[in-house]
Amino acid sequence: MKGCKKYQAVFFDWDGTAVLSRRAPVDQAVAAMKPLLNQGVRLVIVSGTTIENIAGGRIEKYFSEKELDNLYLGLGRGAYNYAFRDGEPFLFHDMLPDAENLEKIHRICFEVHMELKKRYHFNTDIIFSRPNYCKIDLMPEAVRGDNLFMQENELEMLKESLAAHGIAGGLKRLMELAAETGRRYGLEMKPTCDAKYLEIGISSKSDNVDAIFQRIQEITGLRSEECSFWGDEFVGIEEGIFGSDSFMITELTKGGDFFDVSEVPGKRPEEVIKLGGSVERFIGFLHGQQE
Repeated sequence: MKGCKKYQAVFFDWDGTAVLSRRAPVDQAVAAMKPLLNQGVRLVIVSGTTIENIAGGRIEKYFSEKELDNLYLGLGRGAYNYAFRDGEPFLFHDMLPDAENLEKIHRICFEVHMELKKRYHFNTDIIFSRPNYCKIDLMPEAVRGDNLFMQENELEMLKESLAAHGIAGGLKRLMELAAETGRRYGLEMKPTCDAKYLEIGISSKSDNVDAIFQRIQEITGLRSEECSFWGDEFVGIEEGIFGSDSFMITELTKGGDFFDVSEVPGKRPEEVIKLGGSVERFIGFLHGQQE
């Protein structure tokens, strides 16, 4: 793996990469993170969820103030970017829509939902409770339980379902529909998909990694070549459309090393090395980075 290269910063997804699920014990991840934080390695959790769902909403209780000085959280699809001060998280950058634009996002998602219902008789559910985006459930009958990351058979299930309903262009067409609808409301949407969920909002993980990379760079002079990026949702959904972790690849970060711990077969962005091994592989990497 890049000759056991030592990294100055590690950006990583949470669910499915650092822990098996949000309710799973975090002790293994914490034990692997603490030595690196003590050494001054910056660790950055990048997740679509909010802080309440990271280690029970109190991740700071697992670390000392010194360790927390090197921990960052990029959450909510670009909405929240946290560092820690005096042992507590503080928001140093956000991309939260105002009330008017949040209402527009809700209307955009509802229009997509109704277009699919009326034109294709394709049933979806919508989750409206997110602070900066909505989730359209493309497979309401598929239940993930506590394992919220993409499951191995979901890609084929989605493709079969779209084809059966006559949705020409597949998932790419759904993402185009989201973007087209957004433009009618004067918003540039950044839709992503992990097969089960089409997520529609004005920001993505790209905004998280860029905001945090720039903050660390201002403090340390960090270069992208000194960073690695880990996730389990890089795999291509369709030609040219990749999972949410692919959004960690930006103009600022593309010089880094990108690794996928998912076992799901399929094409990844050319920058990504598929390792497999799930959470155990990532935890093993963290231990291997310790001096």
